[in-house]
Amino acid sequence: MSNTISLANVGHHFKMNKQKISLFDNLTMKITDKHSYTIVGPSGVGKSSLLLILAGLETPTSGSVSFECNSSALSNLALRQKSGFIFQQFHLLPELDALNNIALPLKLKGDKLALDKALFWLKQVGLEYRSKHKPSELSGGEQQRVAIARAFVTEPSFVFADEPTGNLDEQTAIEITDLMFSCCKVNQTGLIVVTHSQELSNRADYCYQMSKGKVELVDNTIDSVTGVAV
Repeated sequence: MSNTISLANVGHHFKMNKQKISLFDNLTMKITDKHSYTIVGPSGVGKSSLLLILAGLETPTSGSVSFECNSSALSNLALRQKSGFIFQQFHLLPELDALNNIALPLKLKGDKLALDKALFWLKQVGLEYRSKHKPSELSGGEQQRVAIARAFVTEPSFVFADEPTGNLDEQTAIEITDLMFSCCKVNQTGLIVVTHSQELSNRADYCYQMSKGKVELVDNTIDSVTGVAV
């Protein structure tokens, strides 16, 4: 099964104080599952907006966005249902423990095995001993591990991450990056990450560099032995 997200001549702007602020114009790009991508560039160029457009969560002001599964066109709703999300601020529900935060997306779908699947993913991220702990009882790195498990528990085709290591110290950021890329590789999930981290960006198969309303694709060469960009 192959899933593809395509942008054709996409532009996006917003209005502030009656003034039109243009983020980018005529962007054309293609994202496929089973590969990893990063979106990098200076603050304010529209990286997060581009991520939301790719995820089907925001509508561009011009151009078209299409999502295909085995060459069959699907809706933005179908794309969202096949996607997981990881954020800089974790976005865990404070009243739920780690296990139930992970299980929540499945419970909302009526999955009777939600807790079993959540426990499996809690073990995958090394936090089964924290299953009954609420977010306030977890460190930042632990909260992000829970968020990663929540993103993967629905077996998505794509995972979208917005500055997933932005609130973490250097060592924890490396651990979270390793975990995120490992989960995507094992599960053949497409990974799209907005980041300011050059180290994280170098781990991806491809990098989209944004500047002055344009985007340029950089092919990160992957060493076949180490799996590290060179």
